[in-house]
Amino acid sequence: MNRPEPIERMIESLRKLPGIGPKMAERMSYYMLNARPGEISEIINSITEARESIKVCSVCFNMSEHDPCRFCSDASRESEVLCVVETPQDLLAISHVRNYNGMYFVLGGALSPLDGVGPDEIRSKELINRLKKDKIKELIVATDADSKGETTALFLAEQTKPLGIKVTRLGYGLPFGGDLEYADEITLERALEGRREML
Repeated sequence: MNRPEPIERMIESLRKLPGIGPKMAERMSYYMLNARPGEISEIINSITEARESIKVCSVCFNMSEHDPCRFCSDASRESEVLCVVETPQDLLAISHVRNYNGMYFVLGGALSPLDGVGPDEIRSKELINRLKKDKIKELIVATDADSKGETTALFLAEQTKPLGIKVTRLGYGLPFGGDLEYADEITLERALEGRREML
């Protein structure tokens, strides 16, 4: 390539972002170089501010400005029902569903033995501890509808069953291979309503 070295480095850095290919990284780089003064500083400042002010909730592991987060500190929520998700984005998607008023837990990923992600790389132990401590009656497993999500759901059901807790999985409405964070509210609402007991 005949581009200046600083632009090449910028493009390579942007390609590390999820969903950004070489062409998109190139477009973003040239956009930023040609942006009006102050626009890029605004973007940089907002990233810096978010990284400095956002915490991980010590109860559910959601990202929040406060600890505990607004869900965990809301006394009106149903404390005996816990919905476990893979990411904070998934939690946000479920939170828009009107008919769910329980609590949340963010695993921080899904089991993937081929990628070296085992039970110790997700928050499975923390989840089991919370289930015991908070006297949860129903665990809703809301992992993605793909092979990693299904593997994780089965593992969590096996770990939870000895505790005598009802374990349900999101029902119809979510396509296999689909990511929870991209599902619309109606699809998620139907999936929650159609959840089924596991094992």
